[in-house]
Amino acid sequence: MHLDPDFERLTYGDVGNRRGAGLASMARGDLVVFYAGLRPIRTCEHRLIYALVGIMTINEIVKAASVPSDRFDDNAHTRKVKRGEHDIVVRATPEGSGRFKQCLIIGSFRERAYRATHDLLDAWGGLAVKNGYLQRSAVPPRFKDGPRFKRWLGGQDPELLRSNW
Repeated sequence: MHLDPDFERLTYGDVGNRRGAGLASMARGDLVVFYAGLRPIRTCEHRLIYALVGIMTINEIVKAASVPSDRFDDNAHTRKVKRGEHDIVVRATPEGSGRFKQCLIIGSFRERAYRATHDLLDAWGGLAVKNGYLQRSAVPPRFKDGPRFKRWLGGQDPELLRSNW
């Protein structure tokens, strides 16, 4: 287990030929949006509630193996004793990046899986997965309409923190 994303250092690492393959092809200014399955603190009908917990606006994406030793502390993927050939690190811009002070609930269990709500799928212009399917260990879903999601997020006015939990 490791700390990733790192909202203090504004980095996120992944394996760029599997789970992070889509991430490896992203560019400066693209958004990486983080979600989590959270246990409710109050009794409710769901075991988990899915929520957005942070965002990073990409500044650059680098191969972890190319990071110099004076920057190893930047991310969990650069602190590994043996960095994989395909490990990548996203470095985010301070503007438009951080952990949300309060999570934004996006989904719960419906139709035998965790999924984004129908109203959010409409507001975002959809996700590139069937019926809003959200899974924590699978390849992360992509927004079909990134600018539309960005407008929606701006309307939520989330407070961004540059700190970890």
